[in-house]
Amino acid sequence: MLYTDHTPGRTVTQDGRSCLFFSGFAYLGLHQLPAFKHLLIQGIERYGALFPSSRSANLRLSIYEEIEHALAVHLQQQSAVVFSSGYQASQAAAQYAVSNKQPLYAPDAHPSLWQQQPELPAMSRDEWITQTTEKVNTHPDHHFVIITDTVNPLTGTIHSFHWLQELQRKVLVLADDSHGIGILGPARQGAIHFLPQTPFVRYLLTASLAKAYSIPGGVVAGHAADIMAIKKLPVFSASTPMMPAYAHAWLQSGELIVKMHRSLQQNIAFLLHLTANTAVHNPHGLPMFILPPGEALVQYLQERDVIISSFAYPQPHSPVINRAVVSALHLQEDMTTLHRFLQEFGVTKT
Repeated sequence: MLYTDHTPGRTVTQDGRSCLFFSGFAYLGLHQLPAFKHLLIQGIERYGALFPSSRSANLRLSIYEEIEHALAVHLQQQSAVVFSSGYQASQAAAQYAVSNKQPLYAPDAHPSLWQQQPELPAMSRDEWITQTTEKVNTHPDHHFVIITDTVNPLTGTIHSFHWLQELQRKVLVLADDSHGIGILGPARQGAIHFLPQTPFVRYLLTASLAKAYSIPGGVVAGHAADIMAIKKLPVFSASTPMMPAYAHAWLQSGELIVKMHRSLQQNIAFLLHLTANTAVHNPHGLPMFILPPGEALVQYLQERDVIISSFAYPQPHSPVINRAVVSALHLQEDMTTLHRFLQEFGVTKT
C-alpha cells in the first residue's frame, strides 16, 4: 500500500521521491491545470464552496439548470440532471429504471448500477447478449430494462451494441458511460455516438464527471419524462447538490477541454505505437493499457519510480489487474521511460 500527501498529475510524490504516475483517472488532466484551477477559484468566489439547500427547495440556483442543459446537449439527449457524484447518479438512474421494469444486468455491470445486490450472469458477454435478445423478443410485452456499462476500463474494451438493433420489444437501456463521456466520439459526446438508434430502444445514460472532466459530480441524461421522474425521487431531493463552483468551471472550460482531449489522443497514439506487437493490451485505443499480471512487474516499476494501477477492483476479492493509465498530462518522455522499463522487465511480443 502506497501513500502520498500530494494529488497526482503526471507525477506523484511518494516517500520523498517524484514518481511517474500511470494510474487513477482524470484522463484530461484538468485537475492539475492552472487555467482550470483559476476557473474553479472564480466559481468559489461567486458561489462559495457549497449550495446549502435542496435542489427541490423554493429557492434554486440557476447554474444547475445551466449545466444540465449543456450536458443534455453535449450527450444529445432531451434532458439531464446532475448529482454530487457519479455513484449517486448511477444509483438514482438504476433506482428509477428498476422501479417498474425487470432488470437484465450485463455480466460486468459496475456496482454503482446495482440495486439490492443482484446476481450477475455467470457467463460471457456474448452468451448474455444471445440470452438477453431471446428473452426480450419472446416476452409478450415491454417488460425489461437492460443495465450495462459502455466501456470496461479493466479490460480496455468498448462494448459492442449493434445487437440492440435485433430487439423487437421496447426496452429501456441504462448505460453507464463514465469512461466514455469526454473521451469517445468526434465531439467527445461519449458512447451515444455509436449506440444504435432504433424505435424499440430508449436510452438512459449515466456517467461520472470525474473520469474525464475532473468534476466531483455525476449526470443522468435521457428522455425528458425519465429525467423529470428522477428529479421527483428522494435520492435527488434529499441529497446535497454538487458544488456549484465545479459547474461554473466546466461551463467555462470548453476550449481547454478540446485542447487537453487532443493531447490525450496524441499520448494514446504514441504509447500504442511504442507497445505495438507486445503483451500490452489496448484493443480500442482507450487511455488504459492492460499489462501482464503479477506483483513482480509492479515492484520492478515501483523501484524505478514508476507507479501503475494494480489493485483488486471493484470488490476486495476481484482479480488484481495491472494497467498503465495515460492522461493528457503525460509527456512523450514519460511514455518512453515506461516502455523502456517494460522491455527491460521482459514485456515483449505476444
